[in-house]
Amino acid sequence: MEEVKRQQVFEPVYHYVDDGREHGLLSRFEPGVRVLEAGYQVASMFKPLPMPIVFEKDAAVRMRDGVTIYVDVFRPTGQEKVPVIVAWSPYGKSGGTAPRTVKLFNVLGMDNSMLSGLAKFEGPDPAYWCSQGYAVCNPDARGVAHSEGNIHMIGTQEGRDGYDLIEWLATQDWCNGRVALSGTSYLAFSQWFIAAEQPPHLAAINPNEGLSDAYRDLCMRGGMPDLAFTKRLQINHVNANASALREDVYEEALRNPLANNSVWADKIPKFDRIIVPAYVVASYSNTLHTQGTFRAWRRMASEAKWLRIHNSQEWPDYYDAHSTEDRLLFFNYYLKGDKNGWAKTPQVRYAVLDLEGNDRLEQPAESFPPGDITDVKYYLDGMRRTLSPQAPEQELKATYCTETGLDLSDPNSSDPGKVSFIVRFEKETVVVGYPKVHLWVEAEGADDMDLFVLVQKLDCRGNHLAQFLVPNQGAIMGDLTEHGASVLRYKGSNGRLRVSARHLDKQLSTDTVPAHTFDRVEKLKKGEIVEVEIDMLPIGMVFYPGEQLRLVVSGKNDLGAIMPGNPAFAPENKGRHVIHTGGSRASYIQLPVKGG
Repeated sequence: MEEVKRQQVFEPVYHYVDDGREHGLLSRFEPGVRVLEAGYQVASMFKPLPMPIVFEKDAAVRMRDGVTIYVDVFRPTGQEKVPVIVAWSPYGKSGGTAPRTVKLFNVLGMDNSMLSGLAKFEGPDPAYWCSQGYAVCNPDARGVAHSEGNIHMIGTQEGRDGYDLIEWLATQDWCNGRVALSGTSYLAFSQWFIAAEQPPHLAAINPNEGLSDAYRDLCMRGGMPDLAFTKRLQINHVNANASALREDVYEEALRNPLANNSVWADKIPKFDRIIVPAYVVASYSNTLHTQGTFRAWRRMASEAKWLRIHNSQEWPDYYDAHSTEDRLLFFNYYLKGDKNGWAKTPQVRYAVLDLEGNDRLEQPAESFPPGDITDVKYYLDGMRRTLSPQAPEQELKATYCTETGLDLSDPNSSDPGKVSFIVRFEKETVVVGYPKVHLWVEAEGADDMDLFVLVQKLDCRGNHLAQFLVPNQGAIMGDLTEHGASVLRYKGSNGRLRVSARHLDKQLSTDTVPAHTFDRVEKLKKGEIVEVEIDMLPIGMVFYPGEQLRLVVSGKNDLGAIMPGNPAFAPENKGRHVIHTGGSRASYIQLPVKGG
């Protein structure tokens, strides 16, 4: 930890507006215990409570180093001892009623009345869980709001603080000694770090879509410094004490662009120490979280672990009635000892998307990818622009310009910034698992390349199919997702790589999932042709007879930013990109084909 501290960068916190509105309607600092009676509403837009709830507000919890954090605890009335679910994040323990949360859910078409307003943003709703015999703890993490100390963003410190909170909760006279973690996004990836600390009273975790490597998933995906969302996340780092500090991960990324640094090592959980029962929820479509969620699922050491892959966006899925009841079965089994048959749940339940309204959900399997998957190579043909199981005998080039547009002197030149390759399926083909792209590439007029790859589904007539992931599918959502907000509209599996960061990690790479060290910069020499392997987001897709798969190789970030209002990453390309195909340089995409 000492080396990590030397590398960390801290800046003054942002100002905490203590007006009982900006950070939620119950955000004022008011320590005490009261009962919220049945029918209580935080505000008229939220669901009334179905039962009375004990609300212990701003309870002080002392960490091992003497720092005090403050938590809100909601629990059922009565004398029965209950388990507790913790929602760990820096977003404010009353954030469910903050104006930005209410507005966000309205834009997405999510009715705020589905929740009580007592839930932390992205966390479990106490109204439901207390009615099922659980307590819910919403902490303000170290340095947030009125909690003492400096804010740490992702890493061992949060893991240790989570450990200390869990052990405090387990000793309360209303608790049965069993504690769980649940939530989406930040509330998911904090769970990896807390579980890796192995708190004795942590009984189960339920991460729903959360990154698991701050370097590879958040700041430098593909070795590219895509930092706009990192900067946006940090505006949540507010404290009432103006002298408090916040960790500036944005600045740490600028100072440490390579992954071989103690700061980045500290922001990867110790997967081999995660041994607690886990119910992991993922999707194929979350351009921020998918890669990290599946990585954690693969590498965590838990013997009792389940994976469900849905076809929606994290927030609608998390609060969906079926998903919530499923989560209840899991928690009842591990936190209450109910013999409810949860252990017989298939280890994996996956979705197969068709992007035409007939997705196949809850497909059971013993593993992911399922056992009947065969990895099939489809080779790029630079002349015909096709994908085929047979590599072209002749070496062919496909080129595109990254700066000046269409090159009419080159018959193989594409529109500015991309080339694509297509295969039409003659019979129904289901692709489930980890695709990857293996390319031979060359840069003309540059010493590096930012490459973006995208797998699209086309209908029989060549139209690109996509799918909204939130209830609002109207004009505004169409505008927001046309060239951005990629987590809200699924357009296909994607990947990216800066070619100078192509060095593979031989210990972690497999034939299906390449992993990169990101510990060196290997610029291209003039005329040099190199091999690159690009990992793509997992996929579950069915192609009906006559439908097509299109692989797009681009020098542009066509998907745009992950969320509305965030600037898209601007690649540093110049000159021309050359994709070599066929002959001794046979580029291909490897697809996990069911029954192939």
